[in-house]
Amino acid sequence: MSHDMSHDQASYLELLARGAAAEAYDRPALLARAEGAGTEALAALEHAKRLALRVRAELAERRRREAELSALFETAHDLAGLRDLDAVLRAIVQRARSLLGTEVAYLCLNDPAAGDTYMRVTEGSVSARFQQLRLGMGEGLGGLVAQTARPYVTDSYFDDPRFQHTRTIDSGVRDEGLVAILGVPLMLGSQVIGVLFAADRHARVFEREQIALLGSFAAHAAVAIDTANLLGETRTALAELEKANEIIKEHSAVIERASDVHDRLTELVLRGGGVHDVASALSEVLDGTVEFAHPDSPSVTALELTGTEGRAKRHGEVWGAAVSAGGELLGALVLRGHPGLDPVDQRTLERAAMVTSLLLLARRSAGEAEQRVRGELLDDFLDAPDRDPRLLRERAVRLRADLDAPHVVLAARIDGPVAGAAGAPGATERETADRRRLWSAASHLAATGQGLAATRDGGTVLLLPLAPGDTAADLARRTAGQLGGALREPVTIGASTVVEAPAARPGAIAEAYAEARRCLDALRLLGRSGDGAAAQDLGFLGLLLADTRDIEGFVDRTIGEVVAYDLRRGTDLVRTLGAYFASGMSPARTKDELHVHVNTVAQRLERVARLLGPDWQSPARALEIQLALRLHAMSEAVVR
Repeated sequence: MSHDMSHDQASYLELLARGAAAEAYDRPALLARAEGAGTEALAALEHAKRLALRVRAELAERRRREAELSALFETAHDLAGLRDLDAVLRAIVQRARSLLGTEVAYLCLNDPAAGDTYMRVTEGSVSARFQQLRLGMGEGLGGLVAQTARPYVTDSYFDDPRFQHTRTIDSGVRDEGLVAILGVPLMLGSQVIGVLFAADRHARVFEREQIALLGSFAAHAAVAIDTANLLGETRTALAELEKANEIIKEHSAVIERASDVHDRLTELVLRGGGVHDVASALSEVLDGTVEFAHPDSPSVTALELTGTEGRAKRHGEVWGAAVSAGGELLGALVLRGHPGLDPVDQRTLERAAMVTSLLLLARRSAGEAEQRVRGELLDDFLDAPDRDPRLLRERAVRLRADLDAPHVVLAARIDGPVAGAAGAPGATERETADRRRLWSAASHLAATGQGLAATRDGGTVLLLPLAPGDTAADLARRTAGQLGGALREPVTIGASTVVEAPAARPGAIAEAYAEARRCLDALRLLGRSGDGAAAQDLGFLGLLLADTRDIEGFVDRTIGEVVAYDLRRGTDLVRTLGAYFASGMSPARTKDELHVHVNTVAQRLERVARLLGPDWQSPARALEIQLALRLHAMSEAVVR
């Protein structure tokens, strides 16, 4: 019975277009099986289904990221036009609950006078007792977060012994029916002023991204409270200085300048400006020189901004505010030429740092999308080498990669014990994080070098172009240094031989990757962790690892100087070496074998040492030299 495959496969596009549930993607295959479709047709449909589900998941992930960024931008906009603190805090709690998909979200603030923490805003709560809870410092999950200034999460609160359970708190939590709870601190500098929570009435595991997102909302909430306090202080100061017209005018000018920079920063965000546009606008407003500095720059190191959560900090004549997201330091805004910053100007610098972090997050999101596309193209080269070369070449061109030029495949791995692939039993959280960091650094290197990168076999594989005059070994060593420097820990890299035109021979990429993997494994066995090398660097071991057996090259690299010396001078050093090793490295037995005086043997061996280096008799070098002598003798016999 014939079956219309194109119609069934097109149905997956219809499912994607209308956003159907994942279960609906089984229907086309079930219908085809009922209509008597053949094994090949069913396999094709199954492949189409997997691709469609992958696209569906990618679209869902992008929608989630867009929703998160939109919520953060909306929150930043609320802060820029802050009028009602309670309204802003309610909006933050509502958005946190919506984006994390929890049943309840709430925010607590510290009461310095009472020495405890009280509920300020709740969303989704149904218990009056819970809404009126007060937590002592160190009590319950929230009290522990407030005391330690660190996020805490539990998938089952009542079964978690880490928290100090009290009758009052447990009664309120039980009354509300909460089970899984996530709490993150609200920080002003190093001071905890409260805690933001997201909770569910059933067991649930909160992902790392969700913890970071709630932390971003907590930072916004802290800024809102700080801004409200600052506005209150400003109003009080204006009331007290009502009779001092000059001081009032000065404060009015400062506030107007702060408002102006907020308007300018908002305009920059809306028209798609970059971090350097923010720095330029801030330079004009603060009457100084502002620049964006990367985390490892000397100015950022001197300011010691790690953990300052975006607060302005002074070091000598320089001011800086950290640009961070989810606890990660992305850089800093550094102000020079204006050492006397008043509090409002300090807040202006801090707000600009927050806007800069949002811009960097948006740019990172776009960059990660491009990195995934590059990884997918390299995956296709490795997993589906029979794809149409023309289509692969077109995809590479769109990524600015010239795959008609010579390339080298590199297999990279961070040194350390490997328990298994990411996500497999035994793989630790640290190993998974290391692989993610390696992939991120390798993807950036590939993108800037017009290459490709993908995760594979517990490490990362790169396909990089080979510059004129460069070798595969040079590229491996340079890349190991670049990735090791970026990650601040050793990265070992094995390289393949040169693939002349990957686009013309897609199948050669998989072969080259297998060779690079063998080279990587050999480096680790040889104790050369943190190094980069190709098969040609590994002596006779390279002959076993390489797909092409470069015997002539091995002989030339090992004893080429001795052979060339014999040809130039008419000497007999090669034969002397052969007799020396055959005689158990004994000069006395060697002179009997060659029928020469022992002093002659000594003079010849001294010449060999000058040609091959002083370590030529070490066990490893001696083994390679003997193998090269045998191969040289075989090649000479073939010529004769």
